[in-house]
Amino acid sequence: MKTETTIQSLNAALSPARLARKTIGFVPTMGNLHQGHLNLVREAKKLCDVVVVSIFVNPIQFGPNEDFDNYPRTLEADSQLLAEVGCDVLFAPSVQQMYGDLPRRTAVVVGEITEVLCGRSRAGHFDGVATVVTKLFHIVQPDTAFFGQKDWQQLAVIRQMTRDLSFPIDIVGVPIARAEDGLALSSRNGYLTDLQRKVAPKIYQSLTDAEKALRKKTPLAEVLTSIEANLTKAGFEIDYVEALTPDLEAVNAFDQDIVLFVAAKLGNTRLIDNLVVKYS
Repeated sequence: MKTETTIQSLNAALSPARLARKTIGFVPTMGNLHQGHLNLVREAKKLCDVVVVSIFVNPIQFGPNEDFDNYPRTLEADSQLLAEVGCDVLFAPSVQQMYGDLPRRTAVVVGEITEVLCGRSRAGHFDGVATVVTKLFHIVQPDTAFFGQKDWQQLAVIRQMTRDLSFPIDIVGVPIARAEDGLALSSRNGYLTDLQRKVAPKIYQSLTDAEKALRKKTPLAEVLTSIEANLTKAGFEIDYVEALTPDLEAVNAFDQDIVLFVAAKLGNTRLIDNLVVKYS
């Protein structure tokens, strides 16, 4: 596996693949990798000739009270994991390499779907995501890019942006990787205490219970209220419990495919999860 830290060296590393018209798969990450990230790489390996993974902790997607400075940076361990699953090129640029020394005056703003769910409490977050992914798409020039469905809103934003800006890139959403007890794998899980880690799977349990209730014709509003009540009782501080269409449009009843979304804090750790519920 090659490791490149500059745009110039990455272009040189990918030039032979481009000339040979090999397909390039791309997995953008912020590092501190877990099996969910590695599943993205495995999927990319199945579909593409060359797989590029970026590790870049993007400062412009962190809010003023979020954990940019304390975000885990584990490049050596991440590199080993990526080599083991067959990553071809690791791109690990510095902030200076990505944004330069001059003031940054351009941003990519998707709008509307960035203003719901996590966007309500994380102002500017998705602008930062869309901007850095746009830059990475221009740098890597992939044929296909892979994103996890755990960050469903992020995936929807990237799909919208890719369509609107006419990127010639296929966006693949990869199913959520879960621990044996159902907890969605996340870098933030490492912040949980042992006791909190035992409680955390109740989010996924509440989602699967909700699906069962919907199948029994329980009204959607009642199901959402039940999720919130059960998680609050278990010690979670609720950010939101919502149901939207897969494209993040509002719904009032379970009369089409929907996605159930939960974001909640357990102690100081903010966890998110979702579950697609098919109507038919």
